[in-house]
Amino acid sequence: MNKFLNTLCILLISTLPLKADIVVSNWDGYSAPDIMETFKEATGVNGEMAIHATNEEVMGKVTASGGKGYDVLFVSSPFAEALDKMGLLAEIDHAKIPNMKHFYKEAMNLDFDRGNQFQVPYAWGTTGLCYRSDLVSGTPSSWNDLLEPSDDIKGKVTMLSTDRWLLAAGLLSLGYSVNETDPSKLNEAKEKLILAKKNLLAYDDTVFYTKLVSGEAAMAHAWDGWCNYATWENPDVKFVVPSEGSDLWVDTMVIMKASSNKDEAHAFINYILDPAISTWTVENIMYKVPNVAAMEATSGMFEQFPNLGMSINELSKNETMKDVGSAAKLYAKTVSEILAD
Repeated sequence: MNKFLNTLCILLISTLPLKADIVVSNWDGYSAPDIMETFKEATGVNGEMAIHATNEEVMGKVTASGGKGYDVLFVSSPFAEALDKMGLLAEIDHAKIPNMKHFYKEAMNLDFDRGNQFQVPYAWGTTGLCYRSDLVSGTPSSWNDLLEPSDDIKGKVTMLSTDRWLLAAGLLSLGYSVNETDPSKLNEAKEKLILAKKNLLAYDDTVFYTKLVSGEAAMAHAWDGWCNYATWENPDVKFVVPSEGSDLWVDTMVIMKASSNKDEAHAFINYILDPAISTWTVENIMYKVPNVAAMEATSGMFEQFPNLGMSINELSKNETMKDVGSAAKLYAKTVSEILAD
């Protein structure tokens, strides 16, 4: 009987879920679906992947808890910067992330975090015009081609509604910074964006590329990687950065200061930076990564998806999107007024 009970206990224990050593929060589909399983195979560390829909969502969660409950977060650069200013982020120990050796030097000198003190870049890119070259006359070259479209594509244009990127289109069209905090300049951009609404098909942050593929839309305000999803289905879809310039967005990985598993968190980031894992990111997410080895391994994709082959010099010409501090509330208020008008 004792032998039977011992066997039964062993079987029951073996079926219990393993306690995660680390908890990671990322956007849905932004890493391999089996990433935590392969990470455990490689390191022996158990991990749990949580999902957040937006930067704002996960920011709300970690600020409410003082950073407890998560070990690693994937967030965009302005939000990483804001979390650091709140004192919620651990300092990055470079010695524990040897795969940072694969980075372009520019990825180690981003102007919101010189020397990667509190974040490690995961993917980067820019924002511009994604358009059907067979439906748009000529090559669009200005943000005003989006905000004041020609008659033949009025009602066939979509824009991003996310605070920073919606306002960036208006600000850039006026010659202002993507990190502008002057209320009068933000108001000027707001008025221009309200006027642009009459020519829009929709605000769309998620499936605009399907509208381009079907021909329902002829032009979309788009992140470069997302434009590639449309190009993959229809090679007539092209991407261009307007002449006024654009933003350099960086999606980063950060470690929470409240984490009691900082060694394991560093090990996870190091695993993500392995060239094979970063290569998967380019091949499947179709975003550029700051990993030289991964970009070289995927260079065969550049002909089909030209924006993947954008040079570092060209990408770096764009203005890094940074935290705007207390003006973030003004950004949110301004965008809500644009969308509601």
